Amino acid sequence: MSESAGDRVNGHVRHWWKEAVFYQVWPRSFRDTTGDGIGDLQGVIERLDHIAGLGVDAIWLSPHYDSPNVDNGYDIRDYLKVAAEYGAMADFDALLAAVKARGMRLVVDMVVNHSSDEHAWFVESRASRESDKRDWYIWREGRDGGAAPPNDWRSFFGGSAWARDDATGAWYMHLFHAKQPDLNWESEAARAAIYDVMRFWLDKGVDGFRLDVIAFVSKDRSFADYPPEHRAQPQYFHANGPRLLEHLSEMRDEVYRGADKVAIGEAFGVTFAQAARLVDEETGPLDMLIHFDAVRIDRAEGWRWRPWTLPDLKRVFSEQERLMGRTAWRTLCLSNHDNPRLVSHFGDDRPEWRVRSAIALATLLTTLKGTPFVYQGDEIGMTNYPFRGIEDFDDVEAKGAWADEVETGRTSAQEVLAALLKTSRDHARTPMQWDASPNAGFTTGAPWFPVNPNYREINAAAAQDDAGSIYHAYRRLIRLRRETPPLVYGDYRDRDPEHARLFVFERRIADDACLVALNLSGEATPFAPPEDFAGARAVFASPQGGAEDRLAPWEARILRVRSMDAQ
Repeated sequence: MSESAGDRVNGHVRHWWKEAVFYQVWPRSFRDTTGDGIGDLQGVIERLDHIAGLGVDAIWLSPHYDSPNVDNGYDIRDYLKVAAEYGAMADFDALLAAVKARGMRLVVDMVVNHSSDEHAWFVESRASRESDKRDWYIWREGRDGGAAPPNDWRSFFGGSAWARDDATGAWYMHLFHAKQPDLNWESEAARAAIYDVMRFWLDKGVDGFRLDVIAFVSKDRSFADYPPEHRAQPQYFHANGPRLLEHLSEMRDEVYRGADKVAIGEAFGVTFAQAARLVDEETGPLDMLIHFDAVRIDRAEGWRWRPWTLPDLKRVFSEQERLMGRTAWRTLCLSNHDNPRLVSHFGDDRPEWRVRSAIALATLLTTLKGTPFVYQGDEIGMTNYPFRGIEDFDDVEAKGAWADEVETGRTSAQEVLAALLKTSRDHARTPMQWDASPNAGFTTGAPWFPVNPNYREINAAAAQDDAGSIYHAYRRLIRLRRETPPLVYGDYRDRDPEHARLFVFERRIADDACLVALNLSGEATPFAPPEDFAGARAVFASPQGGAEDRLAPWEARILRVRSMDAQ
């Protein structure tokens, strides 16, 4: 960026990951080349040109490790082995080389809060109370003579966060599935083994990590019941452990201090004020955090849905700016493998509005302050799947909610299903829609999960052939972001925070500023640029825009004004 002064722009230290746009690949559903119905690493290689064609700078590869797949790869059985269904280590090496050959970088998921219960570490830990690896996991005696869990902590997948092991009579902790025991970061030996795993992948040449639920690694060692203020949302309790900053700082020192790598933490339960310390420009142990405040604005708790308004969403970004400060870096992640489809969630996926609303959301994603993350399929406007009953779902989280609520008689089946149709992670996990051939070109076999029946209309081949498609809008927006310093390093200000339909904000570096004006509704709405943007040049506009004094339904515009000094 030519407007930089040395290694800083507008007070920000320049880094490649701040200027990048990331694309997330969830390999199980990306592309299958063997006909077994499961995506694989060769399938990612085969479709790299589709990703590179967007102009993105880096790929985030979701877990590719050996796993029993209780939680679709987030239960790792062997950190140093590629899952057999995805290929072999040679396939990973080929993928890494192919990504680099296209001028992109590769970041891999790393899950070190927990492992699979089939991991050799846990197998040895549970073998006896005298095991050398006993303290690599979290073991406690139960209440009521060992018959009841040690406390009232809950699993995010339903039920207690404790499981009793028959062999020794002790209970082990699992914040997620019972087959995902939490590692004990109080064990120096366990931490050293984790760091060895991370260095293995860095030595291969990956460019960093997306660190799954990393804020949960420090546990409250009193193991008391939840304090009353955290019973409804325990993630804020678990993400505020007493040694979190210490553990993450050691991880950075031991693994990649001084290297040109990126550490992207998942920030479930992390407040913006806490995040400011974790990603502080000078002292933070992490580089970025993926927050849930925006993407889960419609969650009361867990699976439950709640209504939201556009001013509610806008307040998230204003609060983030206020509490994190100007230079603590952030991510823009409005969809991923754990959330519904972007256009179904925040837009309007009906045929008449799907493309327009998806382009408006693409504009939002690429112009807000932070590093954008595009999830596979959002660039072609893939939509939520029309599930009909709980038997159609695969996700352990959805099944846990059903068991906790419906099977206990606490909540009706209709209420839970209605919420899951809006909130379930499974919407993001249906196979990628490549073309109009059988199974959307994802596989020649039987897909592991059903393909959305709208694939004949919504697919990558059709999008690439249509100059007005969502795919090509992403291309233009990503190129514009790269060429426009205020859209990367500019300060953020909401210009009309209480408007119910328009999201109008500026990104500014001194006298070089962009105004982003979005109509996030299906109604044409009057719009006049603020006086300081009078005469500004339009650098992006949705197809079929409205008149100059109004924004058409789901229209997006970006205006830029620069003084002569900023030219």
